[in-house]
Amino acid sequence: MSIWSTEAPVPIVFLHGWATSTQMTWVEPGWFELVKEGGSRPLGYDLLGHGEADKPDDVEAYKDLVTPLVDQLPFGVDEGRQIDIVGYSLGARTALDLTLRHPQLVRRLVLSGVGRNLVEGSALGEGSDRAGADYRFEGLLRTAGEEAAAILQKVGEAQSARDDRYFTAEQLATVTQPVLMVIGTEDFAGPPEPLADLLPNVEVTILPGVDHFSLPKQFGFIDAALEFLDCVPRW
Repeated sequence: MSIWSTEAPVPIVFLHGWATSTQMTWVEPGWFELVKEGGSRPLGYDLLGHGEADKPDDVEAYKDLVTPLVDQLPFGVDEGRQIDIVGYSLGARTALDLTLRHPQLVRRLVLSGVGRNLVEGSALGEGSDRAGADYRFEGLLRTAGEEAAAILQKVGEAQSARDDRYFTAEQLATVTQPVLMVIGTEDFAGPPEPLADLLPNVEVTILPGVDHFSLPKQFGFIDAALEFLDCVPRW
């Protein structure tokens, strides 16, 4: 699925989380309208296996979410144009993957709903925060329906089986683009420091009382991201 406007020259690519979609995560909460009001151009792509994107049967296909995404951009990676990216959860992980593989393409990054869960040696434990998150993820699968849930489980299995599932300090040191990290204090993916401390050019916004699943609808997240991306609406 691709949803985009041609009103402004610099695109902001929005990447949703696992078991959601561009429509659910970004369009419905009003992100696209706010970005356009701020003078920028939103581009939204459903990740492989999600929403209206392709859904191959082979589990191995879901280990690489970057290539199908890059292939949908309205310009080639070697044309000298750049994008900003706003990624949430799996979308934030994919945004970092894309930046490492195509650093010349990415100008700025907003990473949300991620922290220690992406860093080598800082994986999540088995505490109550993990159990609660698993319950919520299971709810997303039930809502998706049997056929979609089977595909989404393949996505999860493939991403979990990746040899490069976690980012190393050496990799993150090469991400010199300005980065804004946004996470809630109740997010199972936090705290942000294990990831933030390894990024050379990062700002961190922590939202008190906010959990992983409610983050995309939080005004604190929206305000911080729009300001960072220089697209605050001028009403």
